[in-house]
Amino acid sequence: MTSQNLPFPPSPNLSSHLHPNFERRPSSITSRLSFAVSTIEEGNNAGNTAPAQEQQIEEEIAEIKRYEDFTTIDWVQDAAREQARRKSRRRRKAGLIDKGPPGWRYRLWESYDAAQGWLVVTLIGIAIGLNAAFLNIVTEWLADVKIGYCTTAFYLNEKFCCWGEDNGCSAWHRWTGFEPFNYFFYIVVGAFFAFTSASLVKSFAPYAAGSGISEIKCIIAGFVMKDFLGFWTLLIKSICLPLAIASGLSVGKEGPSVHYAVCTGNVISRLFSKYRRNASKMREILSACAAAGVAVAFGSPIGGVLFSLEEMSSYFPLKTMWRSYFCALVATAILAAMNPFRTGQVVMFQVSYDRDWHFFETFFYIILGIFGGLYGAFVMKWNLRYQAFRKRYFSQYPIVEATLLALFTGIICYPNIFLRIDMTESMELLFLECDGSEDYHGLCAPGRRWWNVLLLTIATVLRIFLVIISYGCKVPAGIFVPSMAIGASFGRAMGMVVEAIHEANPQSVFFSACKPDEPCITPGTYAFLGAGAALSGIMHITVSVVVIMFELTGALTYILPTMIVVGVTKAVSDLFGRGGIADRMIWFSGFPYLDNKEDHNFGVAVSHVMKGEVVSLPVSGVALGEVEGLLSRHKYQGFPIIEDANSKMLVGYIGRTELQYAVDRAKRENTVDPRVRCTFSLLQSQSTTGLVAPAVSLNDDAVPSTSIDLSRYVDSTPVTVHPRLPLETTMELFRKIGPRVILIEYHGKLIGLVTVKDCLKYQFKVEAAEHPRDDHQVLEAQEKLWGVMRKAVGWVSDKVSSASGGRIRLSSFDEPRRSGWTPGNRQGTQIMDGDEDEDDDGGALELESR
Repeated sequence: MTSQNLPFPPSPNLSSHLHPNFERRPSSITSRLSFAVSTIEEGNNAGNTAPAQEQQIEEEIAEIKRYEDFTTIDWVQDAAREQARRKSRRRRKAGLIDKGPPGWRYRLWESYDAAQGWLVVTLIGIAIGLNAAFLNIVTEWLADVKIGYCTTAFYLNEKFCCWGEDNGCSAWHRWTGFEPFNYFFYIVVGAFFAFTSASLVKSFAPYAAGSGISEIKCIIAGFVMKDFLGFWTLLIKSICLPLAIASGLSVGKEGPSVHYAVCTGNVISRLFSKYRRNASKMREILSACAAAGVAVAFGSPIGGVLFSLEEMSSYFPLKTMWRSYFCALVATAILAAMNPFRTGQVVMFQVSYDRDWHFFETFFYIILGIFGGLYGAFVMKWNLRYQAFRKRYFSQYPIVEATLLALFTGIICYPNIFLRIDMTESMELLFLECDGSEDYHGLCAPGRRWWNVLLLTIATVLRIFLVIISYGCKVPAGIFVPSMAIGASFGRAMGMVVEAIHEANPQSVFFSACKPDEPCITPGTYAFLGAGAALSGIMHITVSVVVIMFELTGALTYILPTMIVVGVTKAVSDLFGRGGIADRMIWFSGFPYLDNKEDHNFGVAVSHVMKGEVVSLPVSGVALGEVEGLLSRHKYQGFPIIEDANSKMLVGYIGRTELQYAVDRAKRENTVDPRVRCTFSLLQSQSTTGLVAPAVSLNDDAVPSTSIDLSRYVDSTPVTVHPRLPLETTMELFRKIGPRVILIEYHGKLIGLVTVKDCLKYQFKVEAAEHPRDDHQVLEAQEKLWGVMRKAVGWVSDKVSSASGGRIRLSSFDEPRRSGWTPGNRQGTQIMDGDEDEDDDGGALELESR
């Protein structure tokens, strides 16, 4: 259907079909919002008993909506309710409601209500800071347990056991003096940690797996995901995250720190009714928690606020920024007070550079920026392909996959001295200047320079491969620190090469800015800049990376080099597409999220995308039994209200939850005949009786003569657009004001509706047509890889069975149930949205494999 071939041409006699009491609804969104608020206010002024009853009904409906999974929040209705609540409070304060001005109890409650937001943010910041300190301490100890133990106190890691020593001490012992056994113990303990973490996640909180940033972006945008921010997710994430990091998997805790921080905010704020029943207030808290999570992960409160602004939130007003700033401040202050590293610093790899950089190094900084952009594009491409492979073949074996990944990672990482240690600790070592202090593995020794360059290069390549296959496995896993570790190893190797070139040609004109009596090249700064480039390349963030890296070092002189590197990374990344790994995972998972970073030019009207066949309800005359049948047969999240089937004159919109609640309430309060008629005419109801509860009165006749008034549940001001409105503008409406559904009307007639899901399906279809791909070779390669894996597992199973005399036999992989997803085929991606029928080709996505 196109705007040039509309089924309902304009009619000069259209007004003759209107209901006698029908009035033209306001056309602009602002006026409709005001009209909705005024309608609620009229209900509040109808009497002393009506407001209390109205509030009870709204609270009951809000409680039901809390448990609707995979639905979107209608921000227009939420804004109307919030405005009505504020208006009611102002009238109560002025003494216009009830009798006389409010007393001291009300004023005290009002002061508490006003300060409640800052109280909640303070409690959340304290909890996040304490949890972060606990996780840092436990993670360090578990990571060192694989290598050795402290003879003076078993609960101390190597750093605390040898406090004050640069290169170990006698109190720290390896497990044995036999190196092959240490190698074996390192691998087995790491695999046990991964097995435990994956088992707990699968058994108690499947949502605790992964990073969580993609899902949180959708939740803050208004997508409801039941239990994703619940208490069990918080508990299991906090327990399993140190185990996953200590297992040696190439995953980090900085990404999941955002998830457990937002879980903390959700659990605490739910204790207060002000936030439990208000989606917009809850969105402020969740945005603040995301900022606090990054703040405690990197020791960067300002960087956390900017990260929440740049990456997490599509709606970030000034009030939210102050809440985020305060929450990040409190969380970082608590972490600093706990002092988990006993250094007075809030991150493990905080360093300070006191040497200046030179302008000739800009050439090498540009190379680091190019590396960061290429790294991000390469990892995102192949990680998504491996995610597709994992979804097809490993979705049935999350525990086995995590355990085998930890075994494989331990086997190839232990021989390399830079891969053996924890990634955070390795970054601390790679960032250091060669000033005569700690010299890990001869990093500052000229005689071992080229051997270390080789080890760092190998570490970079292996870590990239491990990140591709590890990110997305079913344990708490982030990609921030692994990417920074990759950038740091590459940058350190490059810095050492530049240092060697300078030492070989000290009189070259290229190095003329170097002072003869001072070190000219600082390899640690290259590691620092490489880490920033890799982080920017994988996440596609710029300003927050510069601030985070600046707060890590406190080196004012390196702000400009960091900006140069991040700017080059951004330019290179944009050549391969917009959006970082979090945005790609949103697309991969099928979440209904419209990214405000993307610009589209489809050149079609919204009528080209809308659903023309809409199940609607007439304003009067429909039987209660028919309404119940409609609710049982269809899974639509709402129904437009029209005058009648012939005129299709739009009157309003009623949500599925409200309609189901109204029917159940009427049946609960009265003995209702299924043949009784339902009316949805809000204007008729207001002109006669006002907003009253649904009531039914039956006479002695066989057929009921009265009807159920359901008008109070009808949204008389739904967001509507003209069918010729460009699709790009419609998508902007979804982004900016956030309605759940937009109705399409032509001269007052309903001709269709459109949801976020419809827009995304059309976007995917257009992109697939513009960039067609043949994935048969990819699928064949996946089949071959899976066949090799099955043969390898079968061979190991046979060997174990033979060695044990048949007493032990490992079960081989069975052919798993395969999903319909194919890599690169965006049309096959299932988009989750509660506004469509679950049985259509784009139904709700099953999250068992997550």
